[in-house]
Amino acid sequence: MNVFRAPGEVPAGFGPSVVVIGKFDGVHSGHRAVIDRARVTATDAGARVVAVTFDRNPLSLLCPELCPDPLSSVDQKLELLADAGVDATLVLRFDADLAGLAPRAFVEHVLVDALGVVIVMVGDDFRFGRGGAGDPALLAELGAEFGFDVDVVGDVQGGGRRVSSTWVRDLLTDGDVEGAARLLGRPHAVAGEVVHGLKRGRELGFPTANLSPDAEGFIPADGVYAGWLVDLGPASAASDTRAPVTRYPAAISVGTNPTFDDVPTRQVEAYVLDETTLDLYGHRVQILFTHRIRGMVAFEGIDRLIAQMTDDVARVRVALRA
Repeated sequence: MNVFRAPGEVPAGFGPSVVVIGKFDGVHSGHRAVIDRARVTATDAGARVVAVTFDRNPLSLLCPELCPDPLSSVDQKLELLADAGVDATLVLRFDADLAGLAPRAFVEHVLVDALGVVIVMVGDDFRFGRGGAGDPALLAELGAEFGFDVDVVGDVQGGGRRVSSTWVRDLLTDGDVEGAARLLGRPHAVAGEVVHGLKRGRELGFPTANLSPDAEGFIPADGVYAGWLVDLGPASAASDTRAPVTRYPAAISVGTNPTFDDVPTRQVEAYVLDETTLDLYGHRVQILFTHRIRGMVAFEGIDRLIAQMTDDVARVRVALRA
């Protein structure tokens, strides 16, 4: 998938393109339904599928007090869009200049001049341009002028509710990673570099890979989870020289380790089942959450903690059939 960071990076004569526009936070099943529709349309039109998105949630600039934590980083979003079959993504820097761009200027300079758009797909709540002045009706008017069509795509429903990034975020906040996976169409993931921790897990017989505090992706509620650790290779290596990806079954802990009460910030750590000598320090990994085992609690004494961890691992094995 081609990635452009500004309209000026798009090569001349790039179109024709079928464009889908949105934040695409988490690239959930609703987003993918729109992308699937765009792929069919693009095949019929002999065009490419292009996603237009932003380098941050626009609310971070327009109304920061209402801006939620993202489900995925920009890099994660790009990987997910590529997996969904998008041919190219234009990541627009959402700053004061873009926020102040008139709807007509956005359409002319981004969609028409840069991307050679023939069809634009948006939701019925889509807004664009300065002050959110543009809506699907105005987009259709501009499409008639500039020679492209507009397809307003209805919401994808699940359980009587609109599938949305907000719903996924609510489920993860409650620790319902299985419910979130149903909306995402895959297990939720966080990613980051494995760093040195207090090594207490090793002392207890359950050595863990600790993710760096700047891990990418929304971290679920504190607790213990079953899932998978995906080793992406040394973080310092170029993407085309990293070792083959390896996936391991894992028991995952999220929280501040209340039994010892000496971890100041929430951390994500994963115990890879049956791999007591695996060295992942300095590697970039993905942690996939598939099942919630229990909430996070403090235990009275090391023996009770070890007994509980032993039971956690047994339950993880059952959940993963590992």
